[in-house]
Amino acid sequence: MKIKRYSAASMRAALALVRAEQGPDAVILSSRRGADGIEVIAAVDYDEALFVEANRQRTLAASPEASAPAPSASPELIAAPSRAPTPAPAGAARPPVPKPSPKLIPASFRKLTLSSLPAIAPELFAAPQPPRPNPGLGAMQRELQDLRQMLETGLAGMTWNDKRVREPLKARVLEELTAMDIAPDVAMALAAHTPQRSSLDDQSLIPLALLVKHLPVVNDVGGGVSGGIMAVVGPTGAGKTTTIAKLAARWCMQHGSGDLALVSTDGYRIGARDQLTTYARVLGAPIHSANSGMELARLLERLKSKKLILIDTAGMGPRDVRLTEQLAALQLGAARARVLLALPAQGEGHALDEIVQAFARAAPEACVITKVDEAASLGAVISTTLRHKLKIAYVCDGQRVPEDLHAAHQKRVWLVRTALKLKADAPPRDEAYFVRNFGRASAHA
Repeated sequence: MKIKRYSAASMRAALALVRAEQGPDAVILSSRRGADGIEVIAAVDYDEALFVEANRQRTLAASPEASAPAPSASPELIAAPSRAPTPAPAGAARPPVPKPSPKLIPASFRKLTLSSLPAIAPELFAAPQPPRPNPGLGAMQRELQDLRQMLETGLAGMTWNDKRVREPLKARVLEELTAMDIAPDVAMALAAHTPQRSSLDDQSLIPLALLVKHLPVVNDVGGGVSGGIMAVVGPTGAGKTTTIAKLAARWCMQHGSGDLALVSTDGYRIGARDQLTTYARVLGAPIHSANSGMELARLLERLKSKKLILIDTAGMGPRDVRLTEQLAALQLGAARARVLLALPAQGEGHALDEIVQAFARAAPEACVITKVDEAASLGAVISTTLRHKLKIAYVCDGQRVPEDLHAAHQKRVWLVRTALKLKADAPPRDEAYFVRNFGRASAHA
């Protein structure tokens, strides 16, 4: 029997060493975890009788009643490799071989070979149990969080009240903008431009003046369009096709329909081109379709003699997986097109932000605010254009073609007054809103 000690970083690595050197019949005698990893003692050619005899000799040598030293042969029995026993003389009786007692062999040593390890591997490599959570510690952490929230709320309230005393005009601007549903971050940016003093008798006009001054609009757009290639993109139901019809009708009123062409790239929805076809028939303008970027490029090459080409794209939500493909086809087929983004005025703030971010890859140069007549508030769409610095080219406030299409720079004041009028009867915000949005921002600045 050959015994050897192995050291490794883990039990799996130690067993691999034993298997590689002593083979699958090796016996694991003991294992323990040390500072450097796992230490395993393994034996090959394991003989239970020799192990029992060696164990007995060791026990006798350690007993205080032993009168003679332990036989010197016991280490050899353990360390020497197994070899065939010396044959007894002919006729002599063979001494009986003591049968090992199971009690003398630890349970972990009985027939423990590498071939039997898979059965006990889950126990050997079991992960240590995580410490149980201390309920007292969790309660203390919750109390500290509640205390911190109370302190922050109190400090924010003191900051907001202090702002009202030290900067009453700026506080008034924040209150008026909030009443129009302007988002807190946009209201803070606008209020930063509040003058220290004002000669206006009615200070409620200051928020309106700030909005009118900073509202991003396209100033070089007149009553119609100046020609070229123009595409309108946006989500489903944003009013893209109606906007295209209004732009086409405005052009026909000024220049006629001879130099106008309408193009539809919406091949996804059944009957998607029927509405634009109806408008084209009324205006007397030709309508064309393209289902890919290459088709669109070839079509625009054939229509290059037209002074104005209006492209109506497929309506897709910002999370539609086909949106990337649609915008890529537009950029491939109409790289020189001016892109307008249709923003529905009745949309919520987070939804409008998502639309602007999703269609940013089309690089829109401006937007068209649609469905103003259907909106209960204009604060969200105005906040979106200010936050993303997205210029407004047109404002649409109805279904009439083309009467309900207005150049934004001509409707700037009207748009702001409409936003104020829509929220005139709305209940005021409570004090907690101002503390939460304006007091905390100042406290943490």
